[in-house]
Amino acid sequence: MRDPTARHRVTPGALALGIGAFGLAMLGLAMQVSAAVGTGPAAPASRAVPKASSERNATELGFAVFQQHCVGCHGNKAYARAPSPAALRAMTPERIYTALTTGMMKSVGDTLSDQDRRRVAESLAGQLLGSARSGDASTMPNRCRRNPPLRGISGAGWNGWGNGLANWRFQNARGAGLTAASVGRLELKWAFGYPGGTSAFGQPTVVAGRVFVGTDTGYIYSLDSRTGCIYWSYRTRAGVRNAMTIGPIDTQGHRSYAVFFGDLKSNAYAIDARTGRQLWVAHVDDNFATRVTAAPALYRGRLYVPVSGWEGFSAKVLDYPCCTEVGSVVALDANTGKMLWKHYSIAERPHPTHKNSRGIQLWAPAGVPIWNTPTIDARHRALYVGTGDASTYPAPTTSDAILALDLNTGHLLWSRQIYANDSFIVGCAGKGFTENCPKVIGPDWDIPMSPMLTRLDGGAMTAIIFGTKPGDILALDPNKRGKLLWRVNIARDLVETPSAGGRARSGRSNLGPLWGGALDGQNAYFGLNAGGVVALSISDGHRIWYTPLDTKANRGVTYSAATTAIPGVVFVGGSDGRLWALSSADGHPLWSYQTARAFSTVNAVPAHGGSIEAPGPTVADGMLFVGSGYGVVTGIPGNVLLAFSAH
Repeated sequence: MRDPTARHRVTPGALALGIGAFGLAMLGLAMQVSAAVGTGPAAPASRAVPKASSERNATELGFAVFQQHCVGCHGNKAYARAPSPAALRAMTPERIYTALTTGMMKSVGDTLSDQDRRRVAESLAGQLLGSARSGDASTMPNRCRRNPPLRGISGAGWNGWGNGLANWRFQNARGAGLTAASVGRLELKWAFGYPGGTSAFGQPTVVAGRVFVGTDTGYIYSLDSRTGCIYWSYRTRAGVRNAMTIGPIDTQGHRSYAVFFGDLKSNAYAIDARTGRQLWVAHVDDNFATRVTAAPALYRGRLYVPVSGWEGFSAKVLDYPCCTEVGSVVALDANTGKMLWKHYSIAERPHPTHKNSRGIQLWAPAGVPIWNTPTIDARHRALYVGTGDASTYPAPTTSDAILALDLNTGHLLWSRQIYANDSFIVGCAGKGFTENCPKVIGPDWDIPMSPMLTRLDGGAMTAIIFGTKPGDILALDPNKRGKLLWRVNIARDLVETPSAGGRARSGRSNLGPLWGGALDGQNAYFGLNAGGVVALSISDGHRIWYTPLDTKANRGVTYSAATTAIPGVVFVGGSDGRLWALSSADGHPLWSYQTARAFSTVNAVPAHGGSIEAPGPTVADGMLFVGSGYGVVTGIPGNVLLAFSAH
C-alpha cells in the first residue's frame, strides 16, 4: 500500500527518532503556530531555512518517520494539545523546519541530521523547502513576450496521461510529426529547470503549442513548446506528480479552457489555461494519508479523480492506529468542482476492531488505493480503474482488481479480482511482524497502470488490456463483466529462461510493468521492472519480441516508467536516466539519450537529470518531452524537463 516504485528499500533504522522527542517537537511547533496555513500565500521563509538542493532525494521518507514515531501523540486523544496529522499537513515546510532548527524545539532538532529535518518538514507539508520563493515565473528570465489566447485544443498535442480516454499512450503519425526514420536525429532543443526540485515526476502535457507540467515543488508551469519560454506559474497547496488535462470550462457564463489536476494533499484543481488563474479547488478526501497520484480523467463536463494513499508505509508501528485510509474515485462537476459522487474501493467503511497491547485502537477494512488514471468507456457508460492491495486482513475482493464504475452514479457495475488475499504493510515480514500487521501477509501485488481499452478481431470484440507488478499481462471482456480473454506472465518467462534473452533476478516478485503500457492497435508494449521492454500481440498475448537493453553499463536497470508509442517507435526510460527509442517492429534500438547529467536551462536554474521511473515521455508536433529525475523514495533525483526535436 505504498508507491509501487519504492521496492522495499526503506530502512527505518537509519531514520531513528524517539517518539517522545519528536512528539514534543511537534507540540512545541503547535504552540508557535496558532493556526494552520490555509489557501493564501505561503509564509515567508525563515533565515534558518537553507537553500533547497536538487541533489537530495527520498523526501517522502519523512512521512515514514512521522508514522513510525509521532502518532503516539498526534491524533491521540490523550494528547489534546498535540495538533492532528491533518493540521500538521496544512502547515508550511518552513514553519516545521524552523521549529526544529532555530525555534522552541531546537534542542530536539539538534539531535537529528539536517536531511532528516528536511524530510520531516517537506513530507508533512507536501512541499519542498524554499520552493515558495524560488519557483515563481516572475523570478525567471525567459518570460514569453506574448500570451495569445488558446484557439483550440484539437490540434497536434498530448493531452492528459494516456493521450485519449482509452489510455493507449499512443500518438498517431500526424500528431507525432516523428517517424522511425527521423527519431535517430533527435537532439536536445531546450531544458527547463524546476527550482529546488528533486523529482521531475509530473508528465508534460502538450496542447495548443504549450507545455503544461506539475512539479514536486508545488508549482504548475505553462511553457512554449518550441522555445521553453514561460507564460505563467501557479502555486498549489502540495506537490503534483500527475499529468495535466486540458479541457473546456464554463464559469459565470464565460467559456474558456482549464487545466485540471490533483495534488499530494487530495486536492483537485481547475486553473485557467491561458493565465494560470485559479478557477476552483476541491478537497476530495479528508484522510491525511490519502493523495491524488494519478491524473484525473475529463469526460463531458465531469472530472473523475482517482485517490491513492501512503498509510501502509510504516503502519506496523504499535503507536499507529492502523488503518483507515481507503482508495476511491471522485466525480466532480468540471465547471464548479462540486462533488457529484464518490465510490470507495472498499464497500465497507473502516470501523474499530480491537486494541493492540499498547491500547491503540485498530481499524479495518482499509487500503486498496487507486494509482492510475481512469479509462473511459463511452459505449458502456463506464470507467475502469486498477486497484492496489489491502492494508488490513482479510483483503476485500476489490483489492488487486479491475473495477468498472457507472459514469453517472459511481455505482459498481462489476469487478474482477486478479490476486486474492493480498493484505500488505511494508516491513511486516519475518522479524518485522507486529500486532498491527495483517494476519496473513500478501505478496504486495498491485495494478498500478491504467487499463487500456481496445478492439479485437477487427472491431468485433472489446478488450481491457493491462499489466501487473508480478508480470501478468491480461485481457478482459467488458461486455461479459470482465471475463478473462487471455493471460500470460512475460516477466516469469524472461527470468526463468535467461538464455532466451532474459536475466535472473532473485528474491523479487515485482518483475513486471508498473506505471503504464502503450498500445498501437496491433501490439501492446511494456517496460519491465525485471529489465528491458516487451511487445505482445493484443489478439492473444503471444510475445512478438523482447529487448533486454542489458549492457555492462546498465545492468540492473529497471524500466518501470510508462512506455509511449508512435507508428514504428516505442519510447521508454530507465532507472539509470537513459531514454530509449526502439523499433516497434522488432525492438532494436533506434536512438538513446542519457538524461542523468547536468543541463543548462532556458530559465537559468541549475538542473540535473536522474531516474525515469514513473511518467513516460510525450510526443507532439515533431517534438519529444520528458521529465528526468525521481527522488521520491528511491531513484536518482532530478529537476529538469527536456524537449527534443529532429529538426
